[in-house]
Amino acid sequence: MKQSKAEIVREYGPFPDVTNVAGVSYDGTNVWIATGDRLNAMDPASGKMVRALDVPAHAGTAFDGRHLYQISGERIQKVDPDTGRVVATVPAPEGGASGMAWAEGTLWVAQHRKRKIHQVDPETGKILRTIDSNRFVTGVTWIDGELWHGTWEEEQSEIRRIDPQSGEVLEQLDMPPGLIVSGLESNGGDAFFCGGGNSGKVRVVRRPRRD
Repeated sequence: MKQSKAEIVREYGPFPDVTNVAGVSYDGTNVWIATGDRLNAMDPASGKMVRALDVPAHAGTAFDGRHLYQISGERIQKVDPDTGRVVATVPAPEGGASGMAWAEGTLWVAQHRKRKIHQVDPETGKILRTIDSNRFVTGVTWIDGELWHGTWEEEQSEIRRIDPQSGEVLEQLDMPPGLIVSGLESNGGDAFFCGGGNSGKVRVVRRPRRD
């Protein structure tokens, strides 16, 4: 396994009326941040909040190119980002869900304390397969065929690239002590947006270059 220190290249926040950042997603223009009772859109160029949707948002967020998916308690809600309307709902994996990502036409849903990532059918909520982890799992993201996830245990976090078949850890970026990763999303290229939990911040971590 390749291991290195996470390189933080930018920090956003804290933001007005935001005490906790849970899920993080990116629609190609704005970063969506789950902050409890709202889903907020932030412009990553200015760092300013530009929109807010009244959607319960206590955990992971994902974007499929058209709709947002938001973990709201024991449900995953499919949300129209233009109107904030919930257009569909499926059950979240039993036992609570944390992070979430969209890839290959399916949702990838993390379970924090169960240390698992599930591939989930977005139409039914059925679990298609499960990857086990040896750490508490928070955010999940896919980029260029790579599956990455955040961890958060005893106030220490890492960002890990894992084999999507076996769950083996291939690469690990260690966050500085006390800086936790509560949500994770790729920017589609050279960086990750990382939710900072109760710091109310979002941090940008450089994605390692491939040799």
